[in-house]
Amino acid sequence: MMTKIVLSFIFAIGFAIVHLCSKYLSYIKKSLQSKFLSFAGGVAVSYVFLHLLPDLSHYQQKVGKRLNHGIGHYLEDHIYLIAVLGLALFYGLERLVKNSKKKKGGQSNYEEVAVSSGVFWVHMASFFLYNAVIGYLLIREEYETKWGMLFFFMALSIHFVANDYGLRKDHKQKYDKYGRVWLTVAILIGWGIGAITVVHELIVSILVALLAGGIILNVLKEELPDDQESSFIAFITGLAGFSVLMMLV
Repeated sequence: MMTKIVLSFIFAIGFAIVHLCSKYLSYIKKSLQSKFLSFAGGVAVSYVFLHLLPDLSHYQQKVGKRLNHGIGHYLEDHIYLIAVLGLALFYGLERLVKNSKKKKGGQSNYEEVAVSSGVFWVHMASFFLYNAVIGYLLIREEYETKWGMLFFFMALSIHFVANDYGLRKDHKQKYDKYGRVWLTVAILIGWGIGAITVVHELIVSILVALLAGGIILNVLKEELPDDQESSFIAFITGLAGFSVLMMLV
């Protein structure tokens, strides 16, 4: 257990470094950025379909025991409905951000205008929870192999870089000044909670399902760029490479 705590703390620090340094992706030329985002999309899709979605069936058993009565009896796939709700919530937040930019900048130049402070903090609050859950799972997840934590770290580190890229595009200097710091703190807080206590399994199951929905949306939104910018070869390389790694261990 002590080895897991130490290793997970090292990876938590690694997540923090990724958040703090991901802004330097903007200094890389556009073509390489697009290839990296496509590669990140491949890795994230592989992680979602080979690990995260199968993992939801494990959480379904936990949620099913608690909700399999009353109205819950008619909702056989509770955990998947919660994941759909997570996707819908994060989609709603994305629309809130886009609409704020439209209102502030007008139709012609809204993409170049940062969103309002209120929308910024609502957006950061959602990703704060998102990152805190990931930090908690880093130490409390039941990994199938000794390599499981490493692959968890690899997949989500790449996902974080792509997420940061999108958040910086939406919020500009505000994200670099405040957002990335808050999301770094969230990872460490989530890890700290996991280190000192065990959150009730029903709460964790619901949060993981919401997280799954959020990751799926963010993969579709940010890590699979527009057709004219994406690289199919980079996407397939990330998808195939990470899938082979996960199946070999």
